[in-house]
Amino acid sequence: MSASLGPGLSAALLSAAVMTGIVGVRYLITSGLFAWITARVRPGAYAGLDHQIRKEIGWSLLSAAIYGVPAGVVAWGWQQYGWTRIYTDAGAYPLWWMPLSLLIYLFLHDTWFYWTHRWMHLPGPFRVAHAVHHASRPPTAWAAMSFHPVEAVTGAVVIPALVFFVPIHIGMLAAVLTIMTVMGVTNHMGWELFPRRLVESRVGHWLITASHHNRHHESYKCNYGLYFRVWDHLCGTDKGLSSP
Repeated sequence: MSASLGPGLSAALLSAAVMTGIVGVRYLITSGLFAWITARVRPGAYAGLDHQIRKEIGWSLLSAAIYGVPAGVVAWGWQQYGWTRIYTDAGAYPLWWMPLSLLIYLFLHDTWFYWTHRWMHLPGPFRVAHAVHHASRPPTAWAAMSFHPVEAVTGAVVIPALVFFVPIHIGMLAAVLTIMTVMGVTNHMGWELFPRRLVESRVGHWLITASHHNRHHESYKCNYGLYFRVWDHLCGTDKGLSSP
């Protein structure tokens, strides 16, 4: 028993370490790309923010480990023991389940984020943890994962937990992680990447972009969502758009 446990534990730890590296590199590449775009499109937008950006990168790399460890352990358990509801055979479920599962994951993640984010704005949690994220004034492309470890844990558990309960094709899971990464970065760039006609359209009324999230960083007690404005509209916390 102990002999089999040793290699298994080593493999789980290796998977966690590899996943931490993947999350960290993904962050550096994605944030670096959009920071480069910012320098080209909005020259001087991050002028004088070198110290802030160094802190954002430091907190973000720590968050990468907190996100990477549970993801790596779950990935190892899926490969070795079939722990999760992740599947690779496209025929295992009806094809319509693929886009629906993508939307379910995004909505459940958004729901969790909205309510934990509101909780983080209570005086105690804000002082202990969330103030780290709001130290980015203004937010930059490097701030998407700039979290205190307490806040990072609340974000890191969502997707690893969902894969135990909601079936999802590996390709759709990759899409969820891509959307999470790209929207996290673009919503923090401090300027609006998307055309105003989209942001102010009927579709934009339900989607979160930098114009919406920047208002949160300006006013704090509003605009708590991650992907969608559904909970903000339902709970009366949507305060419209900023003009980044």
